[in-house]
Amino acid sequence: QVQLVESGGGLVQAGDSLRLSCAASGRTFSTYPMGWFRQAPGKEREFVAAITWSGGGTSYSDSVKGRFTISRDNSKNTAYLQMNSLKPEDTAVYYCALGRSTYFPALSHYEYTSWGQGTQVTVSS
Repeated sequence: QVQLVESGGGLVQAGDSLRLSCAASGRTFSTYPMGWFRQAPGKEREFVAAITWSGGGTSYSDSVKGRFTISRDNSKNTAYLQMNSLKPEDTAVYYCALGRSTYFPALSHYEYTSWGQGTQVTVSS
């Protein structure tokens, strides 16, 4: 079982940037796609971005496309989410997750296993 730990969240102003990290333990990290999801209060968990096991392919939700960049460093067992031009509507708890299979892009949270505990991102206007 892979364990994931997110970090890098915080309180920022609109237009600022943040970089989230997701550190993984376990040998299967580099085998499967990684995904980032977010959940705002009173809302369902939504897909943000995903990356293939090699990092050669990425997918983004329309709401973050052009502003967020997902990446991974398999030598460090770490995935990243660079968030630029942040907006108040980006405020949420952000989670990273490991794909259940090599299927890509996996847009539903049901297609992921081994979730992190989440990191809070708050964007003030």
